[in-house]
Amino acid sequence: MLPILLAQAKKGAGGANAGDSFFGNSSFLIMMMVTFLLMYFLLMRPEQKKKKEAAELLANLKANDHVVTIGGICGVVTNLSPSFVTIRVDDKSGAKIRVLRSAISRVGTPEEAEKEESKESK
Repeated sequence: MLPILLAQAKKGAGGANAGDSFFGNSSFLIMMMVTFLLMYFLLMRPEQKKKKEAAELLANLKANDHVVTIGGICGVVTNLSPSFVTIRVDDKSGAKIRVLRSAISRVGTPEEAEKEESKESK
């Protein structure tokens, strides 16, 4: 692709086709627009959807939800604040940890997550 573009640039710099310059070529502009559209729909759009779903998940978080953190810690939500979540990680001793809200990766028990992943892989 690069040799073709360079050849077009040299061709446009000459005297015979001076009106058809490298940036004046409409096929080049169309290819650039198509490339940017593909990048948007294949890279940027899915990332925006994931961010929106993650924000929605954190907004709907409530007490007694089973959660899994990004680090793999499983527990039950006991207390919520705007930026922190307190999670009970051990029922016997009542051990609790406080994590950032953004550290919650999914709501549900690890067993439920495994079932979802196995369904998606089939």
